[in-house]
Amino acid sequence: MDFQRYLKNITNFVSTKYCFMRNFNPRPHIMKKVLLICFGILLCNALLSQERSSFEINQKLGRGINIGNTFEAPSETEWGNPWKMEYAGIIADLGFNHVRLPVRWETRSGENAPYTIQPAFFERIQSVVEKLLENKLYVIVNMHHHEKLLADPSGQKARFLAQWKQISEFFKDYPDKLLFEILNEPNDKITPELWNEFIVDALTEIRKTNPQRIVLIGTAEWGGIGGLNKLQLPDDKHIIATIHYYNPFEFTHQGADWSNMENVKDVKWYDSEAERATIHSEFEAVKNFSTVHNVPIHIGEFGAYSKADIDSRARWTTYLARWFEELGFSWAYWEFSAGFGIYNPATKELLQPLADALLKNPIPEPAKTVYTPIYESNFSNGTDGWAVYSTYPAKATFTHKDNALEIAIASKGNEGWHIQPVKAGMKLEKGQMYEMSFKAWASGECSLTNYMGRNSDPWEAYSSYNQTSVKRQVETFSYTFTMSAENDPDARFTFDMGMISSPATVYLSDIKLQRVDMIPTGINELRQARQIPFCYNQKTNELFIQNDLNYQTASVYTSNGISTGTYNLTEGLNCIHTSQWSTGLHLIRLQGKEETGTIKILKNN
Repeated sequence: MDFQRYLKNITNFVSTKYCFMRNFNPRPHIMKKVLLICFGILLCNALLSQERSSFEINQKLGRGINIGNTFEAPSETEWGNPWKMEYAGIIADLGFNHVRLPVRWETRSGENAPYTIQPAFFERIQSVVEKLLENKLYVIVNMHHHEKLLADPSGQKARFLAQWKQISEFFKDYPDKLLFEILNEPNDKITPELWNEFIVDALTEIRKTNPQRIVLIGTAEWGGIGGLNKLQLPDDKHIIATIHYYNPFEFTHQGADWSNMENVKDVKWYDSEAERATIHSEFEAVKNFSTVHNVPIHIGEFGAYSKADIDSRARWTTYLARWFEELGFSWAYWEFSAGFGIYNPATKELLQPLADALLKNPIPEPAKTVYTPIYESNFSNGTDGWAVYSTYPAKATFTHKDNALEIAIASKGNEGWHIQPVKAGMKLEKGQMYEMSFKAWASGECSLTNYMGRNSDPWEAYSSYNQTSVKRQVETFSYTFTMSAENDPDARFTFDMGMISSPATVYLSDIKLQRVDMIPTGINELRQARQIPFCYNQKTNELFIQNDLNYQTASVYTSNGISTGTYNLTEGLNCIHTSQWSTGLHLIRLQGKEETGTIKILKNN
């Protein structure tokens, strides 16, 4: 509002309040005071009603939680997790700032024009939104599981836009504490290119009735970091970019039958420096996107399924929640009261370790690790067995130069795998954690994907597909994964570069694969006050322990905390045969009546 409008409003106000009487002629000093008072009132009202930026709103969103498996189900009760009005108070009292409300509008609207949304369903969502707002929570209403749209974008586009027209009209007078999210995790037939078109069309429809409401926009290809490099944001200052994060997937979704992970189990997350470095590497692309586009970031979903052990879930959740906050990102945990949830509707009890992870725990010291190199190369003597495969229309050549693998991309492909630098022969063991690391730089900023996977059909990945944002300067990237498949003596280290715009040159160096062994909490307290004389002979698989402190037993644990046996000790020199032990780190806890101690050995064969 400019000064001329202020002056006009003041004049009208004074005319209305004081000049309605004939021959009204106030004294100059009275009129001056009246004008000053009126100006102050109008100025305060203008400041109070001033629109808030997307960055300010994102800061207010802060910590949030999803109401999952409820309104995005085909019906509210179909997935066994109906909404209860008392949830709003519970969520607010816990200290959350906002709720993300996933909604399946598809099954509640007509299939033919004008695609009317059921009035009763609108009223149900309205009652939930108002209850949340009443509890001083921000609310994000989205469009979730629009399966017909994903399968037939062009055929369902009119319905999609008509739905947003109705939603926008219905909520147009609500405060800015209500936000919209255009579509959850676009995938299937909604390609990244098509999604960019849908964003513009949906936002245009929303802006007709909600010109300043904050709208969240996610990425194609399932809403993750991998779709960021293809996302084109409209020129609109009232938007927030939203990302979903579930890595490492074999940890967060172990035992989940809907993700074909029902046979994956016992995958842990230790909160080591290596695991944290993986997160940092993956989020470089997010941080860069936020800076380049001057847009705030909301982590719309992150969570670990209940089949994972609660200690690992709490560690993973604690680190991510606090680290997101350090970056200035708002976040919404998936979810409140179902398979990933923090609240049990049947017992009306919190899963306290997870609630504390989200809202109370600070970032702890990282778990201690032992690294064992399996493969490393700086290409000082050639290409070291690496190959680069090109598939039409992509074309690339490679060589080694200045201790690096140089990949010259002459023409891009239609898929990432159309250009693949590959190194096979990596020996992986089931249940073991590994770290992949490398240095990368390029002739211009670009994005590539790297992973460890099978070297034959079906070419499955053992790790996550790690999206890496490469710049002109040399940077180091590292990613961890746990081998959930059976042993593979011929796995391959792979980079997908087929979607890099040509011409371009990418450089890779100091590529490493290392075995990562954790020292579990509890076993980690090495009692070094009294040194324990021991000697381990790798060739003969014999561990000698000089027992001068009256230890009675030696209990052996793997790096995963699994007991592999207990041995009785005698006074003096003891010999324990280790030929039946698996390779890797082992911790031996010595126990006596009064004395305890711990030693560790690394078995390489």
